[in-house]
Amino acid sequence: MDILTLFPIIILIGFMFVMTRSAKKKQQQAAEMRDSMQPGTGVRTIGGMYATVKEVNDETVLLDAGPGVELLFAKNAIGAVLTDDEYNRIVHGIEAELQGDVVPDDASSLTDADADDADAGAAADGRTVDLGKTEDAPRKTDGESDAK
Repeated sequence: MDILTLFPIIILIGFMFVMTRSAKKKQQQAAEMRDSMQPGTGVRTIGGMYATVKEVNDETVLLDAGPGVELLFAKNAIGAVLTDDEYNRIVHGIEAELQGDVVPDDASSLTDADADDADAGAAADGRTVDLGKTEDAPRKTDGESDAK
């Protein structure tokens, strides 16, 4: 057999191998995530319900969905384990304190103040502000065009 006839089959087998490997990785990550659940952790079920883990068993999880509401779910029904900040933001509407830089409401603080002062001073003195344009081409007056 010629290598060119086997090439599509080899590509197909390689593609299938890559696809099964990535699916296996995702399943493994989901299992690790479900194993990391502890009482008091916020979770989201695959149905979209947010709750707090009350008890973790081998195959099931007891969730506290509100005052006096306890629900028993299979571990496979847990879609995501949430961080405390994320759970509080989604369920209670509590925003975590911002860390680092805060984006300003206006753009005035984003510009270089020294460059703005120099341009404003030049305009006030009657000097022209260089905008990077060159005077190589002759200026056109109203009514003139490039059409011939």
